[in-house]
Amino acid sequence: MWIRKGDTVYVRSGQYRGKTGRVLHVNRKTDMLLVEGVNMKKKHQRPTQKNPKGGILAVEAPIHISNVALYSSSEGGPTRAVRRVVDEGGKKRTIRVCRRTGEEI
Repeated sequence: MWIRKGDTVYVRSGQYRGKTGRVLHVNRKTDMLLVEGVNMKKKHQRPTQKNPKGGILAVEAPIHISNVALYSSSEGGPTRAVRRVVDEGGKKRTIRVCRRTGEEI
């Protein structure tokens, strides 16, 4: 899976197509993501001691990973990524690199 928490993603399909947002949570078992400001649903909240008025809240719902792509600010749009192994002081580390520009994501 190429997408991690904190990445900026571009929504490729669905109602929110063309929007970008930051990944808040990744569920690796179901391949679902929570993206900030994308796939907003209404949640009805009953009155509680903390919120005595209750009301209707807008919360993010999960979106499938196949409907998003990594967003590259240098390209100004979606990008594909590849993994590269980098040797840093005798330790090997895997990094994600933009396929077209070659810069680290």
